[in-house]
Amino acid sequence: MTSVAEETSGEFPLALRAAITASGLSLDRIQYRLRMRGISISVPTLSHWQSGRRRPERPESLRALVELEQVLAVPPRSLRSLLGPPRPRGRYARPAPAYSADGLIPLSVQDRAEVGALGGLEAVFVRQVLRAERNGPDRWPLHWDIDPAHVPEVVAGRHCARGRIGVDRHAGVLSAELLFDSPLRHGETIIMDYRIVYPPRRARLSGDGFARRFPVTTKNYLLDLSFDPARTPLRCVRSQSPSGENVTQFAELVPNATGSAHHVEFDVTGRIGVRWEW
Repeated sequence: MTSVAEETSGEFPLALRAAITASGLSLDRIQYRLRMRGISISVPTLSHWQSGRRRPERPESLRALVELEQVLAVPPRSLRSLLGPPRPRGRYARPAPAYSADGLIPLSVQDRAEVGALGGLEAVFVRQVLRAERNGPDRWPLHWDIDPAHVPEVVAGRHCARGRIGVDRHAGVLSAELLFDSPLRHGETIIMDYRIVYPPRRARLSGDGFARRFPVTTKNYLLDLSFDPARTPLRCVRSQSPSGENVTQFAELVPNATGSAHHVEFDVTGRIGVRWEW
């Protein structure tokens, strides 16, 4: 999947690496010079930016980027202009590619994301319908992007149990195995439920989001958002980046009077995300 935002943001780490190399400064020295300008940023964050694993999106990160352009002696906005539109942030569900999931194909995915009064995700309830492409698949590998400061819990539901689990805080990824009740036969399907539960937020958020990537075509996808009726967002935008297209499609998603909004997509590939603002 490639979108305008992703294609443009792909130029950002290349330009940043080139600027850092040209400056002759180490990341430690860059961090020190930013600190002298009142900007606190970690060396791992700078490393993530130049490798493309992360990108500056938060307001404080964008302010740091303004100073970083001056530290690296590059023209104003020369780096910021390569970021493109903001990507959906927060809980980015990344299902593993189907053929690395031990011969399983996803037929249907349903996400019900519950957003609390403070503006952040409280839980995501997931239902997947999978089909075995050979005899023997007995588990589904789950990979979920996380904020290292707010690591969620994986709770298995119907027809599966939680197996091994690991958290890579440096990469910002939670990985888990969801074990089926029994191995599947070729052509057999399974309905699997699980949920991702987040620790309570203590502060209000200015914006957040949710997105899911589909590495292979999935017949149907339902994204069901549930906001606290006492506090619905000022704006809710759906973005979709179909695989192989250099364009991101944006559309307003308007919650109803009960704080709910949903989107249904068929034969989906690429990424579908939603970002809300308060």
